[in-house]
Amino acid sequence: MAHPSEAGAEQSPRDRDEVPPPRTRVWRGGTLEKHDFPVAQVSDYLEEDDTVVWVDLCAPQSADLRVIGDELGLDPVAVEDAVSRHERAKIDRYEGYAFLNVYVPRIEDGELTLYEVSAFLAERALVTVRQGPGFDIDALIKRWDESPDVDIASAGAGYLLYGLLDMVVDLQLEAVQALDDEADEVESMIFDEAFEVREIQRRSFRLRKNLVALRRVALPMREVVNTLLRRDLRMITPALAPYLQDVYDHTLRVGEWTDSLRDLVANLLDTRIALQGNRMNEVMKKVTSWAAIIAVPTAVTGFYGQNVPYPGFSTHSGFIVSSIIIVVCSVALYAVFKSRDWL
Repeated sequence: MAHPSEAGAEQSPRDRDEVPPPRTRVWRGGTLEKHDFPVAQVSDYLEEDDTVVWVDLCAPQSADLRVIGDELGLDPVAVEDAVSRHERAKIDRYEGYAFLNVYVPRIEDGELTLYEVSAFLAERALVTVRQGPGFDIDALIKRWDESPDVDIASAGAGYLLYGLLDMVVDLQLEAVQALDDEADEVESMIFDEAFEVREIQRRSFRLRKNLVALRRVALPMREVVNTLLRRDLRMITPALAPYLQDVYDHTLRVGEWTDSLRDLVANLLDTRIALQGNRMNEVMKKVTSWAAIIAVPTAVTGFYGQNVPYPGFSTHSGFIVSSIIIVVCSVALYAVFKSRDWL
């Protein structure tokens, strides 16, 4: 899909009346203490110094975010961005917290779908807002639980955000890899005359459309991660800086990969046009050569078909001579064209 607002956008669970309930977690001293508690208790846990809270909302409306907005004191503008669909990938800084908007890609049957995920990051709280169930939140929780490298007690909510961004960028890398494999298949099709031109065109333009859409949401990730690495934000501890730097390096890789793929796709399209032109030239050479060969007997029979006397007129010898001329000239032309690889 070319943009989240165009084709391939995920269907909101509200359209199916299957809105998942909010998911919550609280860590105390780096250890998970409780989960799936009411959102209204978030502020109570944050009053304690050694807690870190996470809240996940799936396909919320403005009223759904009002409670968490009151709990964390979120700006109405940021709340509006969280419920608005098709916001660009970005990070906005507010007093005491930051708002992020990113996209998770998924490629199925050659079609790219982008899933929008927003997040509010405070010092000891992270709120994720998903526009639909397409983003696997359970995989994110598993990543948090199985990563022993960082102590959540010392890293705070920044560790949770790091896990989110790391997963998003990893999925973007997987999407780029899938598009790279698709480009290899299209390249093979271009040089294989067994494939129809229409199929090659369809897959080429689909590849280019997916690549443009992925590049549009992947490139802003550089600025998102780079902003988090700035020391003046004070939401990322020094212990997390190397891990976020690794995520930043991956965002650069995604950007460079998409740029190289964009050039490759453009070259593939140019190559397809050039090959099509070359094949057309080959066809024209063969058609022209056969037309020249056929012109010889046409000219000879036309000459001997004149209604005026000439040497061999109305005689058996004239027929033999004209036949010999036709055969000799046609064979000679065929030999010349074949030697020049025109036939």
